[in-house]
Amino acid sequence: MSNILMVVTAADSLTLADGSEHPTGFWAEELVVAHRDLAAAGHSVTIATPGGRVPTVDPGSLDVATVGDAAKVEDLRAYLASIEDELRRPAALDAIDAGAYAAVVLPGGHGPMADLAHDPQLGAILIATDAAGGLIAPFCHGPAGLLSAVRADGSFAFAGRRLTVFSDEEELTGGLGENTPWLVASTLRERGALVEDGAPWASHVVRDRNLISGQNPQSSEAVATAVIDALAS
Repeated sequence: MSNILMVVTAADSLTLADGSEHPTGFWAEELVVAHRDLAAAGHSVTIATPGGRVPTVDPGSLDVATVGDAAKVEDLRAYLASIEDELRRPAALDAIDAGAYAAVVLPGGHGPMADLAHDPQLGAILIATDAAGGLIAPFCHGPAGLLSAVRADGSFAFAGRRLTVFSDEEELTGGLGENTPWLVASTLRERGALVEDGAPWASHVVRDRNLISGQNPQSSEAVATAVIDALAS
């Protein structure tokens, strides 16, 4: 079985376009599904954050009105409680040896827009993992973290690569709307990534060699399955 690095945002707020602060963090469903499925498949998952700071769950991701299913919310809460020790003691990104992991998984929530998108330690991990052919699997807003992967010459490490991410349509109609400070999908396109949108709010996964990406929370299980299958092969 393989060692997997799960990089989680440590941000608890995002500054919106109007200057106000929006509470955020990691999206519960995305972290829970990925962590649970990967661990159930026998893999060892290490949670890491910038500075080793304790991550915050996005309050909206545990709101019944948002999730639409009280039983699902309770299931998410229960799993987060079961890994509370891991969440309270994450590894620090600057202490990570990228070579020790077969895959790097990045769940979303809006938090990655606030910290992972410009974290130099994450960028170094992603560039090293990509060069070694290790799996890189960001989903929903997790692909914002790919923007940190800037080489010494200023080039974007994932330019020309096919991927998917929370779409501009999803952001504008069901995310932060017009108050979003920037659009992740558009920004990745501007940097040269080949972003492929699926139907809004439907599971959509894109694989380009060692890069496996998912569009939204609905893609969480499919991303985890794709990572498990890729590790098995």
